[in-house]
Amino acid sequence: MNTSRSIIWFRQDLRVEDNPALEAAILAGAILPIYILDDNSAGSWKMGAASRWWLHHSLTKLNERLNGKLYVFRGEACKILKRLTRENKIQKVFWNRCYEPWRTARDEIIKKDLEGIGLEVKSFNGSLLWEPWDILKADDTPYKVFTPFYKRALTSSLSQAIPQNYLAKLETIAYLQSENKINSLELLPKNNWHDSLSNNWCPGEIGGQRALQEFLRNRIPNYKSGRDYPALNAVSRISPHLHFGELSAKQIWKELKTNALHPKIDSQIEHFQRELVWREFSYSLLFHFPSITEKNMNEKFNLFPWEKNEDLLTKWQRGQTGFPLIDAGMRELWQTGYMHNRVRMIVASFLVKNLLIHWKEGARWFWDCLVDADLASNTCSWQWVAGCGVDAAPYFRIFNPVTQSLKFDANADYIKTYVPELENCPTKFIHNPSSAPDASLKDVGIKLGTDYPRTIVDLKLTRTKALEAYKNMRQEM
Repeated sequence: MNTSRSIIWFRQDLRVEDNPALEAAILAGAILPIYILDDNSAGSWKMGAASRWWLHHSLTKLNERLNGKLYVFRGEACKILKRLTRENKIQKVFWNRCYEPWRTARDEIIKKDLEGIGLEVKSFNGSLLWEPWDILKADDTPYKVFTPFYKRALTSSLSQAIPQNYLAKLETIAYLQSENKINSLELLPKNNWHDSLSNNWCPGEIGGQRALQEFLRNRIPNYKSGRDYPALNAVSRISPHLHFGELSAKQIWKELKTNALHPKIDSQIEHFQRELVWREFSYSLLFHFPSITEKNMNEKFNLFPWEKNEDLLTKWQRGQTGFPLIDAGMRELWQTGYMHNRVRMIVASFLVKNLLIHWKEGARWFWDCLVDADLASNTCSWQWVAGCGVDAAPYFRIFNPVTQSLKFDANADYIKTYVPELENCPTKFIHNPSSAPDASLKDVGIKLGTDYPRTIVDLKLTRTKALEAYKNMRQEM
């Protein structure tokens, strides 16, 4: 019988199945399962409000799966771990790796300190398909273009651990903590802003497994084309479960491989696999170029004349731009903690190319409002849209929210869901109410500027201005 006493430190791996750190800890002996809310070390990247809401419920579900034996703490992780190891006669500490710059720097210090006092420390890959240092070019440098990264990744094998029934051997160390321990973290907002989130999500490992199976059963057959239409229920909506580690990337990949045995949905599966590998690509970039959260990957954009306009930024944040598709997306974000992926690209393009507001303002807003806020994916996607990232969209690719709305929400079903004041707007004007004669809107009880805002910018003029700014920037180099 193994008499070792270990800490299993949960982080972005809030599950009990397919959890390599938890497995190693259980097989080593008795465990003390803990979670530490370390806002101190996170600095400016501490979790936003929507993520904290999700975390509260995810920890609650994890605690249930551990029979009420998850212990939670708030403060500086290194100090808390040292105290717990001393108080509980711990010999080993296990965790799954995280890749955000502040976490990698902190974890390196923690590991050195714990080993310095005689503890055994082991970390594992519980989040990614491949480690960021696994997918490299022939010269051992990181990829900066997605397509070759994708092709290289598909030729790389995944580690296939032999499944063990480790949960049957679970033995926990007794530790005194109050029943309202998770509430003591004060993760939930003080107001009732978050009530609507509960109607849209079921955080936790079981919720994630159900969401994945529902996607594979009912939505993957129409994923490739359906994912462009925000009114259709065609996307996976498993991203928050993946970010918080309620599902592992390897679990999802395995399920996709199993379903890919059906020829009719092979191409749909492959398209979704590309999305998973884009996430891996984003983590690779964040790991190898940690400054991308604050700096343009393409340094030419350091000369770009971004504008500061708090009024326009606020109208964009609140979904009051006068462009219904933009406003629907921003309101979906506020009400549900989520935004359809195509709409994310359109609202991002509008912010950086029509309003000329820095992409970091948009990334920060998404960070606070998204339940799937992920530093790697969020940063790389914003830089991609802004044109300043690696392998980015060309700067002259400027999404027109009116034509995009006509193409991908022709019946305005998505718009009417989140901009209900336009429900009775005539179909030919609902994608751009500001183009309608006042009399046409008056007949249906809509007054622009009162019931719904007029457009805050001219799309044609701002597009021209953005392209001119880009041209001048390049000439200055």
